[in-house]
Amino acid sequence: MDFADRHGIVVIDKTPAVGLNLAITSGLFGGVVTPTWSPETCNDKTRDSNAQAIRELIARDKNHACVVLWSITNEPPSSEAGAREFFEPLVKLTRELDPSGPICFINVMFASYDKDLISDLFDVLCLNRYWGWYMAMGDLETDEAKLEEELLGWERKYHKPMLMTEYGVDTLAGEHSLQSLPWSEEFQVGFYEMYHRVHDRIESMVGEQVWNFTDFQTSVQIFRVDGNKKGIFTRDRKPKAAAHSLRRRWTAIREQGNTMAKWQSNGSG
Repeated sequence: MDFADRHGIVVIDKTPAVGLNLAITSGLFGGVVTPTWSPETCNDKTRDSNAQAIRELIARDKNHACVVLWSITNEPPSSEAGAREFFEPLVKLTRELDPSGPICFINVMFASYDKDLISDLFDVLCLNRYWGWYMAMGDLETDEAKLEEELLGWERKYHKPMLMTEYGVDTLAGEHSLQSLPWSEEFQVGFYEMYHRVHDRIESMVGEQVWNFTDFQTSVQIFRVDGNKKGIFTRDRKPKAAAHSLRRRWTAIREQGNTMAKWQSNGSG
């Protein structure tokens, strides 16, 4: 955090309240859905633990200039009955601890704008979306329309700034395809280009955060080969093609911002 302060790196500061979602496995694999919010699962004791994590996080980091958002949980089932009762007291606590700091939570892909029950409580909409991978895999033309439709829905309903906090696809370094098939480096590049076209058309979209920086080890599952391969770099930090594509995009955005700043400083704006 000290390094981020010194170098101007902005931080979304998040509690370890990750995995409070018993429905996500059922959603992926079609199993029996277990309610997340219940006396037998995530209950008052769970919320008390989440509240303590919020207290400790803000006490530790409240004076760091790099912190731009407090995030109180990651990918909860915010469309499930009981979600509002669980999170509303936590939002109130966070605002009491830091009245001026904006608050967010990270919205899971199953809790779309027409189902989510808690987003009105927060200042910024943070979305994890995988159109093109976990949903409508490989059909980027359809995915582009679906992604834009959903983001416009969030924009119309809430009129709040939006961040794409996760978007990415598993990609095997060195895998190439003339047809840009999933798992290839060409598909990863095309996937990001599709998302960026949509981001640039959505007025409320204020930032993007790819998932992930590097490949990393996880449990092996039917849709993961030796861990999570969504990195734009390999585990030993060698770039995939997407790294070069992202560099070109973000360099252009930075240069455009510098040009605008110079234009305004010259009294032209």
